[in-house]
Amino acid sequence: MSGAYRQAWQDSMDQPRAFWAQAARAIDWTTAPAATWDDQAGWFPGGTLNTCYNAIDRHIAAGRGGALALIHDSPVTDTVCRFTYDQLGEEVGRVAAMLASLGVGRGDRVILYMPMIPETVFAMLACARLGAIHSVVFGGFAPLELAKRIDDAAPKLVLTASCGIEGTRTVAYKPMVDEALRLADHPVAHVLLLQRDRLGADLVPGRDLDWAVLRAATAHDPVPAPVAVASDDPLYVLYTSGTTGTPKGVVRENGGHAVALAWSMAHIFDIGAGDVFWAASDVGWVVGHSYIVYAPLLVGATTVLFEGKPVGTPDAGTFWRVIARHGVKCLFTAPTAIRAIRKEDPDAALLHAIGTGPCRAIFLAGERADPDTIGWLETHSGLPVIDHWWQTELGWPATATCLGLGDRRRLRGSAGFPVPGYRFAVLDETGVPVPAGTSGAVVIAAPLPPGAFRTLWNNPVAYARNFAAFPGWYETGDAGFIDDQGFVHIMGRTDDIINVAGHRLSTGQMEQIVAATPGVAECAVIGADDAIKGMIPVAYVVPRADMRDHAALHHAVIASVRRELGAVAALKTAFIVPALPKTRSGKTLRNLLRKIANGEDTPIPPTIEDPAVPAQIIAAMRQTAQA
Repeated sequence: MSGAYRQAWQDSMDQPRAFWAQAARAIDWTTAPAATWDDQAGWFPGGTLNTCYNAIDRHIAAGRGGALALIHDSPVTDTVCRFTYDQLGEEVGRVAAMLASLGVGRGDRVILYMPMIPETVFAMLACARLGAIHSVVFGGFAPLELAKRIDDAAPKLVLTASCGIEGTRTVAYKPMVDEALRLADHPVAHVLLLQRDRLGADLVPGRDLDWAVLRAATAHDPVPAPVAVASDDPLYVLYTSGTTGTPKGVVRENGGHAVALAWSMAHIFDIGAGDVFWAASDVGWVVGHSYIVYAPLLVGATTVLFEGKPVGTPDAGTFWRVIARHGVKCLFTAPTAIRAIRKEDPDAALLHAIGTGPCRAIFLAGERADPDTIGWLETHSGLPVIDHWWQTELGWPATATCLGLGDRRRLRGSAGFPVPGYRFAVLDETGVPVPAGTSGAVVIAAPLPPGAFRTLWNNPVAYARNFAAFPGWYETGDAGFIDDQGFVHIMGRTDDIINVAGHRLSTGQMEQIVAATPGVAECAVIGADDAIKGMIPVAYVVPRADMRDHAALHHAVIASVRRELGAVAALKTAFIVPALPKTRSGKTLRNLLRKIANGEDTPIPPTIEDPAVPAQIIAAMRQTAQA
């Protein structure tokens, strides 16, 4: 074990206030914090700062305005553009002036429903500059889901683009925004629309504004000065799936967020000023917030914004070309992307032909990285491949191999060691720690470190539930174990949230939608293993007695989920079965269904009410496959 890692983790446990006070010196504060921690105000109480200033202005003031800040590489449009810190500051300032002209100020909410283009980054940072709170909704989310977020966040403004480009598909955004605003109860004053060359969109008179027109109209307005906000003021609200189908708005505070992300870049990823860092994610996810937009810029690095797919844009060599073209020092992506690349290029011919340039490490997160995928990538890239684990709620890695602290230990199948600031335990149902190597509920000691959430937007009761099952501990919702070497193994969810190619989706929410489909008597939706996406949802549907057309019912179920959740839900399989396996008390045996879906041996549980049902389900699945 690296001595530097061991010492840092121990210091963060024994003297957390001193540890994080030292880390906070990496941030420029308008008003220095009065303390490091307060039970009511959280991290760095009394401190004021501006995150946009820390990400841009201070680097320019230090004479690094000419350094490269942002690279937009878009194989789907065959364009690459670059922005220095001076240029990024100018672009963000112009968008801030546009938003200010519409009355956006400190504490106001702004929803972004935008693709992976530079203007999205400009808008996020412009909100931060004004002290406004941005909420990015993943482009392509269904109108109903967008409407829920509009009603919860109550934004003054929605920013969108005419379209997104998903591989070879062009996705019209504006009709979905229009439908969401029709469904939402909260009135939005304006929609600010960026017209893209690929596909235009119509404007609603009196409500919608053209991005280019407003920019021209405010071209001579002064750039708004960065607004100093309190350390515990929200920077953004990011919605994640809830088990009831109601989205949870994770609140990220300015102070702890800036401190934690700056610390993580140096000590986990070994990235500093002038280095090129690429998080191959989307700004609709927490990875995009933390490691595309904020963390690299906070430390003066260069961040890559990628608009494309790991395969098909144009081929399975895209990632390696981007790394080589821009001199990427560290890649952060999802196991799903690597599995997709491996499927298209199993012998890694393109990887060997293109190489990985100056890249020193590849980090994986988003879902569990299986040992086989890690082994394939390490063998063919010659680089350390590091699985690490965290959540939207946490905002930055909780387990990892901390390269910046000199640690190099890895164990395929493990997500690494606790990052300094995080104390883990694995508990049984009664809250008692289990022996090393024994599975249980993975928990983290409270208070959580800087950067982690301290509330949910409009829902403090739901936030408190995260700490209710095991007092003094945050319940991650994941099951796993810690081995006798201290490696943390995250094995899967303990609730009904599944991870589909990095998207956290609620099978319970899908189940509600399927159950409401005409012709469905009852149903269950589970997460099945998938070689590419990690997991996929699979529905088991018991038809009503009068529902004779099973093929039509299958299509209706798929269409219902797609209509309400969007294509991201990825439900493509609905087996029509005569019954669901249940206990005598009426509880559906979802774990048994999961094993059946995965083709595993399925011994009949002693608690099952009708032992004949599993065989009936398997027979029905075979009939569906043959059809």
